[in-house]
Parts: sequence; C-alpha cells; structure tokens
Amino acid sequence: MSLVPVTLTGRLVRLEPLAAGHVAGLARHGADPELWCFMKHARPDPLESLHLWKTTMEGLQARGEGLAFAIIDKARKEAVGGTCYFDWVAADRRLEIGHTWLGRAVWRTGVNTETKALLLRHAFEVMGCNRVQLKTDGRNLRSQAAIERIGAKPEGVLRQHMVMPDGFVRDTVMYSIIAAEWPEVKARLDRLMKR
Repeated sequence: MSLVPVTLTGRLVRLEPLAAGHVAGLARHGADPELWCFMKHARPDPLESLHLWKTTMEGLQARGEGLAFAIIDKARKEAVGGTCYFDWVAADRRLEIGHTWLGRAVWRTGVNTETKALLLRHAFEVMGCNRVQLKTDGRNLRSQAAIERIGAKPEGVLRQHMVMPDGFVRDTVMYSIIAAEWPEVKARLDRLMKR
C-alpha cells in the first residue's frame, strides 16, 4: 500500500495528479475569497490562497506524505478545484481526504459527491485502507453537511485545534469511514450519483 500517482475517472469528473497544466483553470475557479475562509491557506487575496494551497500540496507530494489531485470537470474540460490524500500511515492502513475546495460554478452539481466516491473507492478497494478520515472547521456547516451526506460518521470535536491565519482558534470536527462501512457508504454514493 503506497501513495502512487493515479488518475481516477468518473462520469462527471476526472481526478488527475496536480500539475502545472491545471493552474489556469484553478486560478479561474479559485479566485473567490469565500472558498478559502475556513482553510489554513486563507489569505486576503484568493489567488495567494490558491498559490499557498498548491505549494502545500506539492510539498506533501515531494515528501511522500500526500497525493494531490486537480478536480477536472469533464463538461467544462478544465480544473475546477482540488483535493488531496494525506496523513498517510501505511502500517495502520489509514489516510485522510482533505484540503478540498471547489469553484462556486460546480457547487450542487454532483462534482463533490463523485470526487469523494472516486477517492473512497480507490482508498478502500485498491489501497486496502482500514480507515479514511475527513475533518472540517467547526464553523463550516456546509462542509459538515456534505461529509455527513456521503455517510461519514462524526467522531467528535477537537477543541481549539488549529490557529487560523486570521488568528481565530478553530475547533475541528472529525469524521471517518471504516472498511466495514464501505459497502453501505458505496451504495449510498451510488444512489446519490444517480439523482
């Protein structure tokens, strides 16, 4: 089990290893400050936030600690967001999905659901994970609803977990899906994607 660059393809999206060719689409869709407000990459200029996100993802990959993806909207034929596998512990067969953002143009289109389905399928069925975790800012109710919608189980709140760029000390809400739950979560995702 290792983090090997891979392209994952669905009906709506293709997840490609993050590369320089994705920057133009990412810049078009990442120029909205609202996308970054709950992320450690948040800066006053959203394009600076995007640059910091990209630099952070490249660093994770270079150290073998993560695998970053550009989320390609197949209809638009461009990158509309990004996501990452990270917090990878091979001995425990677990990882985290996160650092995810999507441009407003693809909100409520099924892009996020299919992105999570592709990442989870690869994690459980190819990489053999026992556990996949996700986390979000306690203030980010939209993200919490999206994570719960796919069937992840809430595990609790890490209080005063992170100091954000603006100095706010955030609580972090933790979620997970374990291998025994994957068949049920997979069926749920399949139903959601058929809507």
